[in-house]
Amino acid sequence: MAKPRQQKKDGCGEAAPPKAQKMFAALRAANIFWALIRTHFTFGRDIALRLDRYTTGSYTVGASIWKQLLWFFIGAPLVRSYLIPFSGLKVNVLRWFGAEIGRGVRIKTGVRVKFPWRLVIKDFVWIGEDAWFDSLDLITIESHCCISQGVYLCTGNHDWSDRDFALKTAPIYIESGSWIAARATVAAGVRVGQGAVLGLGSVATRSLEPMTIYSGNPAIAIKARQIRDS
Repeated sequence: MAKPRQQKKDGCGEAAPPKAQKMFAALRAANIFWALIRTHFTFGRDIALRLDRYTTGSYTVGASIWKQLLWFFIGAPLVRSYLIPFSGLKVNVLRWFGAEIGRGVRIKTGVRVKFPWRLVIKDFVWIGEDAWFDSLDLITIESHCCISQGVYLCTGNHDWSDRDFALKTAPIYIESGSWIAARATVAAGVRVGQGAVLGLGSVATRSLEPMTIYSGNPAIAIKARQIRDS
């Protein structure tokens, strides 16, 4: 024999009348509705960022869509390829897509370049494995520089005080005879002075003085660089 259904009880242990149950349900629905309305009208005022409103503003890539597609699907994979160890081919591919590359440049495997038409590399520069040239803005590397493994050159940034997270870019300039050691990062707008050294894993957010060794995050001057002939 089926058992009769039991009515839900209120906080006092007694079954709530049907009218009271309807009233409680209506109150819950009203609370949910009000919460949704409040969320809709306050969204964007209670959070720091509104990424749904993000745009690149007046920024332009600097190349036609066809050039971008050819670089993305053909050029970039060739330069980055671990199956092609030949620097000459990688240099030529970069030149075909607008990079200015000098003599004697050595490019190892895994190197990434965002936009080669915003890259200038002078003579006898070494670029180590997995270096990342994030060239939203111009990157210039003068002669006889060493860019070691996993270095990140970042020319893009965002305005953290802007709710719409506005894009900001600035060039990076590395003067001759400098060494950016493995896993180091150079931020947008930084100029690395002639012969400066940025140590392993360090982060340069400000320009570096010539012939000075820097280390840390953020990078600070450690000592002067002394050069001796072999």
